[in-house]
Amino acid sequence: MIDLLDCRREIDEIDNEIIRLFEKRMKVCEDVAEYKIATGKKVLDPEREHSKIQALREKAHGDFNALGAQELFQQIMAISRKRQYQLLTEHGVEEEKDYEMVDELPLENVSVVFQGVEGAYSYAAMRAYFEGKINSYHVKTWRDAMEEVAGGRADYAVLPIENSTAGIVADIYDLLTEYQLYIVGEQPVRVDHVLLGLPGASLDDVKKVYSHPQGLAQCSKFLEEHPQWEKVKEINTAGAAKKVQEEQDKTHAAIASREAGKVFGLQVLAENICHNGQNVTRFIIVSRNPVYVKKANKISVCFELLHSSGTLYNMLSHIIYNGLNMTKIESRPIPGKNWEYRFFVDFEGNLEESAVKNALRGLQAEANRMRVLGCYAVTME
Repeated sequence: MIDLLDCRREIDEIDNEIIRLFEKRMKVCEDVAEYKIATGKKVLDPEREHSKIQALREKAHGDFNALGAQELFQQIMAISRKRQYQLLTEHGVEEEKDYEMVDELPLENVSVVFQGVEGAYSYAAMRAYFEGKINSYHVKTWRDAMEEVAGGRADYAVLPIENSTAGIVADIYDLLTEYQLYIVGEQPVRVDHVLLGLPGASLDDVKKVYSHPQGLAQCSKFLEEHPQWEKVKEINTAGAAKKVQEEQDKTHAAIASREAGKVFGLQVLAENICHNGQNVTRFIIVSRNPVYVKKANKISVCFELLHSSGTLYNMLSHIIYNGLNMTKIESRPIPGKNWEYRFFVDFEGNLEESAVKNALRGLQAEANRMRVLGCYAVTME
């Protein structure tokens, strides 16, 4: 019988030799980096790596070992590239900078646009983030809000991007890639939906309920208790409340905020109707100016990849290898490209940090297309 301890001792000897050869290889890679720094040559040479891996596969014996050799050397080469990106940063080779660091954002005497009407959660987020004197106004759609900022008519737009119950607001992710605007801040708002009706109405009167699709989703368990009610989607929750006030029909109700009820003179017919008591919507603040505050601690990026095995892993490895904490990843279909996706990633950090510079350098070099959507300070509720 084979002795297990003997096998383990032999493996230890082999591993020690692998480490010695790995470090020897990394030293040569550093010499390669020095050459590339001096000549301006790009770190990633995909054709060279592909042919090299194919040659190494052919040297392995058997299909299993060939696949293993491919995976092993893909990782070794990826590690080598990461070291080269580090050396570029250490030598002060900077990527072209789109962003400017500022001490503080101008938040008073500015023009701010939000989608919806007064009483909407977007309005509440705006008032929470911009505590001083501002010129605010509302528009009908999120696209309209982006257009106002892109056209220079507003300094900032306040947009919902994620809810802790209903998930992401997919349209906002798509708009962020369509418009050359930048996330400069975020504001969480606790969602406290209530059922609103006309004064004097009761639950027994209700036959139709208006709300934004996410409002309906966030209160789905409550609505399931009343299957006879007709559920109608509106562009936002405050707009739903406004519609009930305008129609003056006591059989109509709206799922919206208490504030919307006060604005439109409605009474609360039911409260605590969200099935998640910790329901929070995260709003982003966007600007046409690529700036970030000195205390910024979060970065949002989006990128597109080749539709092939391992590309997403390779991209995320730049965040992992540089010790950065990824807090979110989402994907959206790329219009006109069936089964291809654009990825959105949030991670902790500041554009001034070396680890962030290294990660972004790798992401930029190895993606088909990559953009930093914003660097901003996380606002605690």
